Amino acid sequence: MVAGLITAVLLVLFVTGWIWIWLPRHKAALDEAARMPLEDEGNKTP
Repeated sequence: MVAGLITAVLLVLFVTGWIWIWLPRHKAALDEAARMPLEDEGNKTP
């Protein structure tokens, strides 16, 4: 019984977070994060 409630709560939290991330007001931040791997970092060496 308790495991089922925990699973349901976690599912609701996951779906809520997923919807919150994909709201249009977050588009600029998501676009910036998507471009990060493609940006040139200059002469930076690991």
